[in-house]
Amino acid sequence: MIWSKRVFLALSAVFALATPAAAVEGMRAHFPALDAERGRLVINGATDVEAMEPLIRDFQETARDVAIDYTDYVTNDLYRDADAACRRQQPFGDILLSSSVDQLVKLANDGCALAHVSPETADVPTWANWRDEVFGFTFEPSVMVYHRDFVPPEDVPHTHGELTDLLRFKPDYYRGRIGTYDLRQSGIGYLLAFLDAQQASTTYGRLLESLSRAQAVLRCCNNAVLSELDSGNVYIGYNILGSYAYAASRRNAKLRIVLPRDYTLILSRGALIPVGAKRSDLAGRFLDYLLSERGQDVAREKAFFFSRNGALPAEVDGPVKLVESGIGRPIRIGPALLAAQDRLQRSRFIDDWTNLIVNKPTRLRPN
Repeated sequence: MIWSKRVFLALSAVFALATPAAAVEGMRAHFPALDAERGRLVINGATDVEAMEPLIRDFQETARDVAIDYTDYVTNDLYRDADAACRRQQPFGDILLSSSVDQLVKLANDGCALAHVSPETADVPTWANWRDEVFGFTFEPSVMVYHRDFVPPEDVPHTHGELTDLLRFKPDYYRGRIGTYDLRQSGIGYLLAFLDAQQASTTYGRLLESLSRAQAVLRCCNNAVLSELDSGNVYIGYNILGSYAYAASRRNAKLRIVLPRDYTLILSRGALIPVGAKRSDLAGRFLDYLLSERGQDVAREKAFFFSRNGALPAEVDGPVKLVESGIGRPIRIGPALLAAQDRLQRSRFIDDWTNLIVNKPTRLRPN
């Protein structure tokens, strides 16, 4: 990616991440105001700078005197730091963005969010607005991604069950070649796995066993798995957010995307204004922009590529109308997600997953 002279990037220190792709997270970017600076908005997000840049730049066209500082976090780190700041009554940015909407709902439930009401928030679907405190501003299906050089057409899975059977019937070929999240590190990985188990517990259990036998390659985040796919170290990526997958496929046409035909979870990336925000006014303006028709158009065309009302992006294997087909299942932002953040339940779920997946070798086979 080429950055303009207007943007200064610096990699922040990244701690407690042992994966090779850890540097993908932890980026900081400064976007100077287009005119004389009269205000500065601080955004902390578990969303890649590359994805947010088109939206930030276009917002600044509407707010030319506003400079923006953006820091990209891993989901679990963002939640940890936001929770700690709330408890200590300290500031932690002006607006938080995260794919782990369950973590944002938990923050709001704990009194860490400011309500925001505007004409733009009134148009948000009920499943993407909780108490006017957590808003979904994207439409991102959870997909399977494969490298066409290594996965023959007859092997391409179109359902969770087909992926399970593929790993059972061709164990030697796909051993160490399936990539997915490390639930101990990834908040979005945990959320998607938790919801998978709720959608079809038997199917999920069988898939988990197959991933275990296949010695799944575990990574912290979307782009780390996609990097393994791009290099050919991994042949299939599971539960990858469609926005990141599509951006990767634009860079490498050999990466192909499949929306599972039995069901496809749809995430709406969340935004929350924390109680300690120094510039909650600017945060509200930016949130309104993200939810506006203009912001949604930029998100669809340049940032996240999928939308509630538009057609699927080119070359994506899935139904034309995802939600209307009955396949797409939006993740409702609301109190039901608090179950995913119940401390005991979360610990038990991750422990069970760890015992089955992590306690077996997860090394890559040599090329």
